[in-house]
Amino acid sequence: MTTAVERKRRLTPRWRDYGRPRELVLRYLLLVFVLFITVGPLVWQLLSSLKGPTEDVFGSGASLFPHHPTLRAYKEVFAQVPVWTYIRNSLFVAVISITSQLVFSTMAGYMLSKPGWKGRKLVWVVLMASMMFPFESIMVSLFLSIRDMGLVDNLVGVWLPGFVAAINVLIMRAAFLAVPREIEDAAMLDGAGEWKRFRYLYLPSAYGAILVVTINTFISAWDDFLWPLIVLRTEDHFTLTLGLSRLSSSSFGYDQRMVMAGSVISVIPVLVLFVITQRWFYRGVSSGAVKL
Repeated sequence: MTTAVERKRRLTPRWRDYGRPRELVLRYLLLVFVLFITVGPLVWQLLSSLKGPTEDVFGSGASLFPHHPTLRAYKEVFAQVPVWTYIRNSLFVAVISITSQLVFSTMAGYMLSKPGWKGRKLVWVVLMASMMFPFESIMVSLFLSIRDMGLVDNLVGVWLPGFVAAINVLIMRAAFLAVPREIEDAAMLDGAGEWKRFRYLYLPSAYGAILVVTINTFISAWDDFLWPLIVLRTEDHFTLTLGLSRLSSSSFGYDQRMVMAGSVISVIPVLVLFVITQRWFYRGVSSGAVKL
């Protein structure tokens, strides 16, 4: 019989379980390289925003780390532009976008996961085809439609073109397809109607995919710059990314540290949301990618 020590040794991972030493070193070098590319610019922006007014951000005399760290650039940003107004507008767009995406993508994904109704394949083809066209190709027609509806310089006009996304419908469809047919048959035998099966059977089974849709929608609405730039006119309606872009204009003297501080401010909510929900996010991505 094996002792507890032998079982512990057997269960403890060893270096050779992960491959040869050269392969292991190569993996970690690749991970460090990817980390440097993805996280490096954000770290550089953060360090540059902490530099004092006498320190160079660019040029031969610039250093990576600030010699005298200060929050002066952040104070100047909040003093010169209405950051809280921009944040409120961005949150409004993000909240209504998440609401509409969850409502319409879950219902559409549920219908596409149900076989036997006519036109299902046609809707599937149309959704797939719509993902092939870039936003720039329909941007002019979207603006003309928004203008005719009187939604120019209105936050609703920012939200309306993206009230539901084809990719989110496909994600929810894949999550609903993963629900065993036998469970639904048992619910039907118990007398559960269509709405009860959708509410109490399918939605709880797709919480990971729902979280993925929520995070993707929030990031897309929060970081959107081009469409708000086209639709919005007055500063009181600017979103955060659009409003902070004014820091690079000549009217504010183009302080490089303020521009860096504005970039860090705009990305903080996204980082906080992702850090809190990353475990469920990756779980939802893996579960929703089974039957795309």
